[in-house]
Amino acid sequence: MTDAVSSLPPLAFLGAGSMGGAILRGLVAAGLTGGGVTATNRSVAKAAELAELEGVTSVALEVAPDGNTAAAASADVILIGVKPGMVPDLLDEIAPHLRPGAVVVSLAAGVTLDTFATHLGDGVATLRSMPNTPSLVGKGVTGLAAGAAATAGDVALVRALFETVGQVVEVPESQIDALSTISGSGPAYVFLLIEEFTKAAARMGFDDAAARLLAEQTFVGAAALLASSDVDPAELRRRVTSPKGTTERAVAVLQDAHLADTFTEAAEAALARARELAAGA
Repeated sequence: MTDAVSSLPPLAFLGAGSMGGAILRGLVAAGLTGGGVTATNRSVAKAAELAELEGVTSVALEVAPDGNTAAAASADVILIGVKPGMVPDLLDEIAPHLRPGAVVVSLAAGVTLDTFATHLGDGVATLRSMPNTPSLVGKGVTGLAAGAAATAGDVALVRALFETVGQVVEVPESQIDALSTISGSGPAYVFLLIEEFTKAAARMGFDDAAARLLAEQTFVGAAALLASSDVDPAELRRRVTSPKGTTERAVAVLQDAHLADTFTEAAEAALARARELAAGA
C-alpha cells in the first residue's frame, strides 16, 4: 500500500465474485475497511460467504433487488465486478445514484472506458483494472488505466486498494489488453507448464504425489529465488546450466522447439481475442 493512503473511504463491490472477493479479503486483512464496505452478489449463498468479514455488509440481490443502487449511493469508490455483458445495464442502474466525486472502477475484462463514459457521463472518474488470480493469495499483479476524468488522487486511492493484494502497474488503456495476455492469462501458462512437467515426472516412474511435489515445488522455489534475487531470469538460468551438463541438454531441446516463438504466438492469440471481446464479438 502506498504511504500516502492509510485508510479508504466507503466502498461498494457490485458483483463480489472470486476476483472482487479476493480484493475485498485483501482489504480486510490490511485493516482498510473502517470506512465501510458493501458487497453485492445475486444469491444468498454467495452473499453468506462474505457476511462474516469485518467491516463488510454483504447483500444478496435475490432478497434485496435494490442492493446495487443502495450500495452505490453509499460509496465513494464503486468496483464493478459483474460479467462483462452485464456491465452496461448495471451502469445505467447506478448512474443516477452516484455521489458527487465518486470513483468507479471496472474489474470486467473487455469493457472499455468509453463504455463507462457513455453510461455514466464524461464527468465521472473511472478506472479500468486488470487483476489476476494470484490476488487470491496476495501475490497478484493488477494493471490500472485511468479515464480522462480521474485525478491523480483518484489513481493513488485505487492503486492503494489493489496493492492490498499484490503489485500494481499503471498503463494507458491502449495497453490493458496486451497486459491481460501476460499477467491476466499468464497464470494459466504457468499452470500448463507445471501440468506437463508433472506428467513428465510420472512417466519417469514417480507416483502421483511425488510427481506433483517435484514439479510444483520446483516452480514455487524458482519463483521465490527470482523474487529474492537482484539478477534477471536469464542469468539465473545460466547459473543452473552447467556446460555440457544435463540441464544444458534439456534447455537445448526446449530452444530447438522454438519456445520463444510459441510464447509470442500464444500472447498474440490472447491479444487478438481480447480485442474481439472489446468489440463485442
